Amino acid sequence: MNPYQSLPVRAFWRPAVAEPDPLDIQDVWRPKFALGQDDPVVTAGSCFAAQIGRALLDSGMNWLNAEPAPPGLTRQQQQERGYGAFSFRTGNIYTPAVLRQWLSWAFGHAQPPEEAWAEGDRFFDPYRPAIEPEGFASPAHMLKAREVTLDAIRTAVTTASCLVFTMGLTEAWRDAAAGTVYPACPGTVRGTFDVDRHTLRNFTFAEAHRDMTEAIAMARLANPGLRILLTVSPQPLTATATGAHALPANGYSKSVLRAVAGQLALEDPDIDYFPSYELITGPVFGGRFFGPNHRTVTTEGVDFVMRHFVAGLRQRPAKPQPANDPAARPGDAACEDAVLDYYSPR
Repeated sequence: MNPYQSLPVRAFWRPAVAEPDPLDIQDVWRPKFALGQDDPVVTAGSCFAAQIGRALLDSGMNWLNAEPAPPGLTRQQQQERGYGAFSFRTGNIYTPAVLRQWLSWAFGHAQPPEEAWAEGDRFFDPYRPAIEPEGFASPAHMLKAREVTLDAIRTAVTTASCLVFTMGLTEAWRDAAAGTVYPACPGTVRGTFDVDRHTLRNFTFAEAHRDMTEAIAMARLANPGLRILLTVSPQPLTATATGAHALPANGYSKSVLRAVAGQLALEDPDIDYFPSYELITGPVFGGRFFGPNHRTVTTEGVDFVMRHFVAGLRQRPAKPQPANDPAARPGDAACEDAVLDYYSPR
C-alpha cells in the first residue's frame, strides 16, 4: 500500500485532465468554506475580477455593491466611470500593495495624498486615474469623490462575509516623494511622468506576501470574521518596464502571485484560492480561451471559469473514490513521477 492508492480520480493528471474533453473537466475547486446565498461577498482586484461579481449576481448570490452609481447615468456612463465593476469605485487594483494602500487609507492607518493631476481646467485622481473620463471640476471635488469611495470600502469590508481579491501584476510605479503606489504608470492613463520621482518596483514574493498579509490583517481588524478568496488573473501583462522580454516577465509576475496566493491559503483556514489562472492557461486548453492577441480572455473563457466558480460554491465536499488496481500503462517513461499513473482509479 502507498498513499496514491487511496486518492480520487481528480488527483491524477491522465483521467482528470488529459482524457476528458477540456470543456468537461470537473471538480477543479472544492471550497474550504461555505458561502450561503445571502452571505455578502465583496470583489476587488484586476480587470478579470469584475467577471466574478457578475457571476455571483447571475447565480443568485449576494454580491455587495457598496458604491452604486448615482441616478441619471446610462449603463455606458456607469461603466465609463467605474461603477458596478467592483464592490467599490477604486478602479482596477493590480497589486497587493495597492490593496493594502486603499485599506490603510479607508481605516485610518495612513493619510492619502491630496495631490491632483491637472489637465487644462480638469483634475484627475492619481490613484484611480480612469474612473472619471472627463475629470473633476476641482481638486476638492476629486477628494470628496475619493472619500465616498473610502467610505464604501469601510462599508463593504465591515459588512462582507467574504472578500474575493484577484491579483494581476507584480510591476508597479511608486511615488518616491509620497511613498505611495500608483495603479498605473504616470503619463500613461493620465498625469506626467517624472523620472526623478516615479520609480518602478517589481515586487518580490516576500514583498507581495507581506503586502497581502497586512491588507488581510487590516480588513480583519475591522471585520474579524472576514474570509478571503484569492485568485490570479490569467490575462498576461500588456508590457513590462523591467527591460526583460514580455514573455518571461509575465511568467515571473504570475508565478509570484500564484505562489503568494497558495502560501496564504496554506497558512490560514479562512483563506482560499480559486484556480481561474489554471482554468485559462492550463496546457490542456491550448490557448483556446485567448483572443487573437494571445492576451485577452474570450467570452467563452470567462464563462468557462465562472461555471467552475459557481459549481464549486454549490457543491458539497465529496468523499474520495476508492482506487482500483489497474494494469500498468505506458507513457512518460523518462519521468519518475509517471509511475504514479499506475495508481489512478481508472
